[in-house]
Amino acid sequence: MKTKNLVILALLAAIGFVLHAVMPAFLTIKPDMMLAMMFLGIILIPEIKSVMLLAIVTGVLSAITTQFPGGQFPNIIDKPVTALVFFGLFLALKKYRNSIVSVGALTAIGTIVSGTVFLTSAYFLVGLPGPFAALFGVAVLPAAAINTVTMVILYPIAQSIAKRTKSSTVSVIEK
Repeated sequence: MKTKNLVILALLAAIGFVLHAVMPAFLTIKPDMMLAMMFLGIILIPEIKSVMLLAIVTGVLSAITTQFPGGQFPNIIDKPVTALVFFGLFLALKKYRNSIVSVGALTAIGTIVSGTVFLTSAYFLVGLPGPFAALFGVAVLPAAAINTVTMVILYPIAQSIAKRTKSSTVSVIEK
């Protein structure tokens, strides 16, 4: 794993951490802005080692900032599962994966997967403070919308930076 890749992943995790820490909670659940940064890291550096490292770091950082009662373990479970699903879908869309539409759709799907895994694991580990469907509608769906908009804005910027720096390790410049 190259130092340059580690720096990129660390910066994305740090940005995600700050966004997650300042995001207000709705009914004890925060829309997880850290997911958008994790997804961007997976898109930029689509290597399984990098994906798993970023997923574990993101899970731990999300656990630190969660306001969900007992949400630490569900966050740690959720991020690696979500990262692997997102990574698999990203690799499956090889021909279309550099499209802004594909990136936005993958972000929405990834956020919904994350929310589903989080709420399901929270249900089994600590219980939910309300009905699953209500929590899903109040937190997961708005988070999917917010993360999708965030990714649609950030992806072209990251793509432009990658092209300008002529980074050979960043996938967005691959054709």
